[in-house]
Amino acid sequence: MKFQVNRDVLAEAVAFAARMLQSKPTSQVLSGMRLVADANSLQISVFDHDVSAQTDVVANVDQSGTALVSGRLLNEIIGRLPNQPVTFVIDGTKAVLTCGTSKFELATLPIEQYPTLPPIPPVNGTIDGDAFISAIRRVSVASAKDSTRPFQKGIQLRATDTSVTFTAADPNRIARCQVQWLGKNVPDETSAVVLTKTMQDIEKTFSNLGEVSISIAPDGGMVAFQAKNRIVTTVVLNIENYPDIDQYFPTNLEESVVINKQDLIDATRRVELVVNESEDTIRYAFEEGAVNLDSTSSENNASETVQATLNGNPTSLRFKPWLFHDGLSQITSEFVKIEFTKNQRDPSRPGPIIMSSQTSKDAASPDTYRYLLNPNMLKR
Repeated sequence: MKFQVNRDVLAEAVAFAARMLQSKPTSQVLSGMRLVADANSLQISVFDHDVSAQTDVVANVDQSGTALVSGRLLNEIIGRLPNQPVTFVIDGTKAVLTCGTSKFELATLPIEQYPTLPPIPPVNGTIDGDAFISAIRRVSVASAKDSTRPFQKGIQLRATDTSVTFTAADPNRIARCQVQWLGKNVPDETSAVVLTKTMQDIEKTFSNLGEVSISIAPDGGMVAFQAKNRIVTTVVLNIENYPDIDQYFPTNLEESVVINKQDLIDATRRVELVVNESEDTIRYAFEEGAVNLDSTSSENNASETVQATLNGNPTSLRFKPWLFHDGLSQITSEFVKIEFTKNQRDPSRPGPIIMSSQTSKDAASPDTYRYLLNPNMLKR
C-alpha cells in the first residue's frame, strides 16, 4: 500500500472521521481508523459497532491496499504537519508517513478484527444543510446530559413526506423545530431517536456542505446522514414508546406576552447575578405594559422591569434563569412571544410557557422553533 495526498485535504477528512471515535473504545481495534487506497481514491472510515463515519479524498495511489492505524494519533500528526504532500507507505507491520522533513512510523492494528461498515439504507429525503444544522443546535439545548430515561438523552427525528421535526426534552423543558424537506415515499410514523452527542458531532462536521440526505432503516434500528462525500451512520436509542409531545403544544392558546428579546435577556442576566443556580429562581411577573423580574436569595436581592405587551390576565411565574435563558438564546427574531398554558391535571394552576419567535410586536414569525419550559413550583 502506497499513496500520496494533499496535506490539507487529508487533514480535513481525518479530523471528520476522528470526531466520531469513542473517547473510551471497548477495544484497541475500535480506536483505529481504516484507510483503503484504490485507483485514485483514499477512503477513510471509523466504526465502533454503534457509529460509523466515512469519507473519501483524491489521492495518487501507487499501490492499492488497506491499513488500520490509531485514529486519534493519526489526526494529531496530520494536524501538525507542514503544508506539503503526505506520503503513506505500509512497510511490514508499520505505517510510514512522511511529509517534508517529517517522518513517522506508526504501528498498524489487526485489520481482520475490524468490523465491516454497515450498509446505507435507502434515502428517505433531503434537507437544506443550514436548516438541518440549525435545528440540531437549537433543540439540543433541551436534551438531558444525565438522565435515567433514554429518550431524554437523544434527539427525535420524525419524518413525513414534507417535513422533519426535531425534538429534544429533559424533565423541565421540550424544544422542537420543524424543517421542510423533500421526502421520498416516507412510511407513516417514520421516526428515530439519536443520541444527542452524536447529532452534535454531525452538526459540527456537516457545516457548509449543502444538502443533507437522511436515511432511516426500515426496521428503525439505524439512521444514516450524507452530505457531499461524508456519511455518518448511527444506531438509534431503543425507545418503545416516545412520549406524545404534540399534546404539550396546543395551537389555540389565548394568553400571551410579547417582549423585546434582547431586553429580556439582559434583564435576566443582571438579576441572575444574585441567584444561587442550584436553588434559587427568578420571578417573572407578567403585567399589562411590563414584565417585572425579581430574585430573593438568602443574602441578596435584585429586580428589573422590561416593557411588554400582554394579551390576557396578569400572571407570575418562577423559573431557573439558566433554563429560561437557554430558550431565549435560540429565538432568532427581535421579539419573543411567550404563551401561557394551563396545568393539564389542575387547570387552576399555571402550566408551562411556550417561547417562539415574533417578527414584531404584532406580527408572528414563520420560524417553527418552540421552547416549552415548566415553571418552578417550589417557590411562590
